[in-house]
Amino acid sequence: MTSPSPQAGTPLLQVHDLKKYFPAPGQRGTMLKAVDGVSFTLAKGETLALIGESGSGKTTVGKTLLRLHEPTAGQAIFQNVDIFGLKPRQLRHCRRDMQIIFQDPFASLNPRMTVEELIAEPFDIHGLAAGPDRTRRIARLLELVGLATYHARRYPHEFSGGQRQRIGIARALALDPKLIICDEPVSALDVSIQSQILNLLRQLQQELELSYLFIAHGMAAVKHIFHRVAVMYLGKIMEISPTRQLYSAPLHPYSEALISAIPVPDPTVKRHRIILAGDIPSPLNVPSGCRFHTRCPYAASVGEKCRTVEPTLSDRGDGRWVACHLRQKPRAGDISVKPT
Repeated sequence: MTSPSPQAGTPLLQVHDLKKYFPAPGQRGTMLKAVDGVSFTLAKGETLALIGESGSGKTTVGKTLLRLHEPTAGQAIFQNVDIFGLKPRQLRHCRRDMQIIFQDPFASLNPRMTVEELIAEPFDIHGLAAGPDRTRRIARLLELVGLATYHARRYPHEFSGGQRQRIGIARALALDPKLIICDEPVSALDVSIQSQILNLLRQLQQELELSYLFIAHGMAAVKHIFHRVAVMYLGKIMEISPTRQLYSAPLHPYSEALISAIPVPDPTVKRHRIILAGDIPSPLNVPSGCRFHTRCPYAASVGEKCRTVEPTLSDRGDGRWVACHLRQKPRAGDISVKPT
């Protein structure tokens, strides 16, 4: 199986046919298919965005890669090691290189711990620093995220939302990770603070050679930090594309609708807004064929194929991948999708 890759060479992370199913509450034998066959790669120093509506499976992908959820099927190769095959002790060592920034900066910080204790917790768990070295590292991390040394003695409730997210970022950086999963890290912040945190993340990426898997549903504020974008819908990736090409000329009808919803800060510019009919279907009852056909404005023109045949995520040959009968150009090396 081949996964979409941004460049030649071995990627930092390779995800192959990832699936995560949950038992449906109150429905014995029924599975909720939150993630249903996702494949992608992430290069060193790259930011790959996962975007889509709420309920599309973005956060589940991130948490499953960290094994906060155990996968149902698939592979995740990180630095040439299959994460899903690791035993608990091996997984703990691997997690030093894989960290997460959570969506809500207040809920993710223990209110009974000072900033110093919060940032030092990874050191204590992994036995990496003590005494003066521990204090020096904490001061350095606070400096990296734009906070002062005296902030170490304070508690989370004494900070603003943006400052709390900086604390969360400092904690994620404590173990010098290679990969950080950013789970909508600015969606809970004021618009005026979002750009500050995004600029901080971009600066840290350049300084520390970090790779980001960036989960987002608001596309306007964050597009300037993405290298590539993967568009998810109902547990599957519909399109993967370099950011500039996606925003200027999206291939998949779902991507078109998302891009058309981005507000333009110029009242004289007229844009055609694509309104999708209905709501996203339930992952308990996934539509046959293309799972987007129930809302797709082009499905009628393609005909029965959209309703009966699931499109494969196919390489267009220009660094772009799309799963759409109308737009794809099948080539050797396409990702095969087996019916479940």
